[in-house]
Amino acid sequence: MSGRKEMRAIRVANYGGPEVLKVDPKVPVPVPSDTQVLVEVKAAGVNPVDTYIRSGSFGTTGRPLPYTPGSDVAGIVSKVGAKVTKFKPGDKVYVIRNVSGGYAEFTVAEETNVGKLPTHLSFSQGAGIGVPCYSASRAYIKAKGNFKPGNTVLVHGASGAVGLACVQIGKAKGLTVIGTAGTKEGMDLVLKHGAAQAFNHKEQGYIDKVLEATNGTGPDIIIEMLANVNLDTDMKIINKGGIIVVVGSRGNVEIAPRLLMFKESIVTGFALWNAPPEEIVEMHQVISEGLTKGWLVPSVQKEYKLEEAPLAHEEIINNTGTTGNRILIM
Repeated sequence: MSGRKEMRAIRVANYGGPEVLKVDPKVPVPVPSDTQVLVEVKAAGVNPVDTYIRSGSFGTTGRPLPYTPGSDVAGIVSKVGAKVTKFKPGDKVYVIRNVSGGYAEFTVAEETNVGKLPTHLSFSQGAGIGVPCYSASRAYIKAKGNFKPGNTVLVHGASGAVGLACVQIGKAKGLTVIGTAGTKEGMDLVLKHGAAQAFNHKEQGYIDKVLEATNGTGPDIIIEMLANVNLDTDMKIINKGGIIVVVGSRGNVEIAPRLLMFKESIVTGFALWNAPPEEIVEMHQVISEGLTKGWLVPSVQKEYKLEEAPLAHEEIINNTGTTGNRILIM
C-alpha cells in the first residue's frame, strides 16, 4: 500500500497536437471510493482514440481541462475501497476503463472494470487488453448473424492492436480469418496470430487475392479499421448478405448505395462506450476465456517512457505499418 500523496502524470491543459502532453510531477494521487480500486500503474496502453480526444476532434469539448489521458493500464493494486471484494493490495491486475486517467503512476477504477492479470502476461501486454480486445470482441458481437461453419472474415488492417485481437477471436470462434497488413513484418505477425492467409493492402491487386481466397464470393464478414480508405472496396467485395463492421475511420468517404442493394449487405459501426450491459457481460466472458486459455495474447510493438507520450501519440497515427500495441512504461 502506497503512502504517497503526489505522483507523476501526463496532464493536458489545452486541446492540440502531441506537444500538449506534459508531465506534471506533483499531481495528487487519487483516492478510491468504496467501490473503487487504486492501482499503481506499471504500464499504460496508447490507443488512437487517445489522440482524437487530445486533439479536441472527438466531441470532447465538454471534458474538463486539464485531464490525464488513457483508459487501459496494468499494474499492482495499492488500495481498495470498503465495498471491494474481488481484489486486495498486491494483486496484479489490468484495467479496461479508469476514472482518473491512465498516463500516470497511479489510477483509480471501478472494481467492475478491473481484472486479474494472468501470470503468463507481462504488464505491457496487460495494458494492451482494454480498448483493443474489447473493441475486437464487440465487432464480432455486431457480426453475430454471420457466424456459420466455414464462413470467412476479412480483418482489413489486421496487424494493429485491434486487428490482431480480431484475428485471435475470429479463429477461436471457428471462422476462417484472412488479414491484411502494410508490411511483410505485419503480414507475418497476422499469420502468427492465427490468420489462414495474409495479404499486403499496399500492393496493387491484393483484393483479387482476397476474392480468390474466398472462392470468388468475397468474405462473409469484413472488420474494417480504416473505413475512409477501404469502405467502397469492402462494399464491392463483401459476399451477398454479408456484414461490414466499421471499427475505425479518419475521414469521410463517398459510397455507391447501389452496392448495398446488389449485395443486400449491411454496414454498421460502434462506439465501445455505447455497449449495453448484456454486451459488456458477453465481452467480459470472451476476453476472460481467451486470457485464461491462452489464445488471446496482446502483442507489444513498442514501449515508451512517460515523458515520451508525445512521440507515442505521433507514431501511433503516422507510421509505415502498425504491428501491435504501443505502451507507456512508468
